Amino acid sequence: MFAGAAAEFGIWVHAGSFHETGPDGGRTYNTSLVFDRGGRLAARYRKIHLFDVEIPGRVSSRESARVAPGSDVVAVDIEGVRVGLTVCYDLRFPELFRILALRGARLLAVPSAFTLATGRDHWEVLLRARAIENQAFVLAPNQIGNAPPHFESFGHSAIVDPWGVVLATAPDEECFVAADLDLAAQDRVRDSLPSLANRQPSAYTWPHLVEAHA
Repeated sequence: MFAGAAAEFGIWVHAGSFHETGPDGGRTYNTSLVFDRGGRLAARYRKIHLFDVEIPGRVSSRESARVAPGSDVVAVDIEGVRVGLTVCYDLRFPELFRILALRGARLLAVPSAFTLATGRDHWEVLLRARAIENQAFVLAPNQIGNAPPHFESFGHSAIVDPWGVVLATAPDEECFVAADLDLAAQDRVRDSLPSLANRQPSAYTWPHLVEAHA
């Protein structure tokens, strides 16, 4: 269906995320696909970070019980713009976004079903942080409404620029949002405040693994 729409209208289509046949009979992958103007598959990303959380009285989810994690960091060139692919809970893991930025991504896609319980406090903050850290545009469509039996989704799809300014955001209803992306302005941000260029990789050493809090 998505490939057909891309070919029919001559547009690129990012197909959000959906279940793809997984590595075994009990689990699927949570997968994003990107199709080019001819309807050809240009990229496939399988969500790496799985939503295993337990917030008493608010949200309970163990995605890993039914979904297998992906292992590949994926970016795709769309009309000369490199786009980094992520899904939902990946938003909480800045390492993934930094790798994508260092691989040339200027736009970071985050199709999501971010929950109402966490989205009210964290959604926009995290989107703006990932945009500012990586001096990249962030495109973040988010599901809205009930997703039984686990949670209610927050909505508020958003587009954020490399300075962290929210260019567009959705109201509390099903809709679409759009924005013009000024790539020249992005270049100016990266030239005038060159935080990516000022990294010091030789000083970065991963700490020994410490068991997380229960």
